[in-house]
Amino acid sequence: MTPQLVLASSSPFRRMLMENAGLVFEAVAADIDERRIEAALEDAHARPEQVAVELARAKALEVSRRMTGALVIGSDQTMSLGERVYHKPKDVEEAKRHVLSLSGKTHRLNSGIALARDGEVLWDHLSHADLTVRTLSADFVEGYVARCGEKLLGSVGAYQLEGEGVQLFSEIRGDYFTILGLPMLPLLDKLRDLRAIDG
Repeated sequence: MTPQLVLASSSPFRRMLMENAGLVFEAVAADIDERRIEAALEDAHARPEQVAVELARAKALEVSRRMTGALVIGSDQTMSLGERVYHKPKDVEEAKRHVLSLSGKTHRLNSGIALARDGEVLWDHLSHADLTVRTLSADFVEGYVARCGEKLLGSVGAYQLEGEGVQLFSEIRGDYFTILGLPMLPLLDKLRDLRAIDG
């Protein structure tokens, strides 16, 4: 039997958010080439927030074509500083460069989300959060990177707010769910509207 609700993601953080909200769902990773889609969008001069939404739509569509009748949630996130779009660091040295480049500046997390069923997008949404990194000394960054090591490679900005990464910031504007890449409040509102959950 096809599950009613599917999360098109293998992210443990996104699964945790869904589980904590009391949703009954199945998690199925989308089989898409994110980097190829991202590169094509960037070549077309798509803004970072557009990239996030288009990737969310692509994930939801791909899984919805495989899981007939299911309501599929796709999500993705981009991180931008002005016109620069960041990608996950390839190694610890690149993570260090990411952190140093954010020092004393405000960057934006763009979280796109989409719902699809049977190869058709029913809804999409964009939320964003603005995060200001305090001015960091080179010594602090060296110590931070040494302590956190390869954990930093799992995050575009080389930080995890739920861990030591919170020490990087002087101000955060935006909600926790958007920062983790799954804007739960608009999602839950739309799921209620579609009668996919009680409420």
